[in-house]
Amino acid sequence: MLWDAEAGWRVGRLIVPPIAVWLARAGGYGVERVPLEGGGVVAANHFSGIDHPLIGAFSPRTIYFLAKAELLEVPVVGATLKSLGVFGVRRGEGDRDALRHARRLAGEGHLIGVHLEGTRQRFGHPGPMQPGGLMIAMQEGVPVIPCGLDTFGWSPTNRRQCAVVWGEPMSVEDLPRNRKGYAEAAERVGSEIVRLWRLAVEACAEGLPQQLPDGAKRGTVNPKS
Repeated sequence: MLWDAEAGWRVGRLIVPPIAVWLARAGGYGVERVPLEGGGVVAANHFSGIDHPLIGAFSPRTIYFLAKAELLEVPVVGATLKSLGVFGVRRGEGDRDALRHARRLAGEGHLIGVHLEGTRQRFGHPGPMQPGGLMIAMQEGVPVIPCGLDTFGWSPTNRRQCAVVWGEPMSVEDLPRNRKGYAEAAERVGSEIVRLWRLAVEACAEGLPQQLPDGAKRGTVNPKS
């Protein structure tokens, strides 16, 4: 399964990133901040259907995304997503199987992709962050790689400019593995995602400059490790 996902990404990288960036006229910043080895959790906000393709386009590594289980049941779409390592989680339930799978992948040195709000946001700014995805990082002792996106309002008929901004890896190992610790992790990582999202908004407003105020430089599509 893992080999299939890596193979799927190798093929997908030839097709998806150029199309995604063409559709969204997007820029990616701080790509060099993504660790090139070791397990981790990529934690991002969520606005539109272009989010996953753009995150993947500006990632130097394969990311195993969590997605709602219903999406994987859609004919053709589900099979395609599975070939890229996407795995389903049942929303509104304590999906222990999905959590175990995610922990195993992270523990084996892979990157897990999660949207901390749990669903797309409809009001133009990141919503409340949920701790579920961060539990993977805390339990496996891997870093969180925050990612802020400005993709609000994008659609195939509204191909607005978008931006992806990566943050420095964050450790949450110092927090207790209980409800209080998980909530604090969500607050800590959520604050950084909001900061990165604001930088993404600024980048789009300024026409995707070569460098952001925090020093993040505009990178290339489909960066190689």
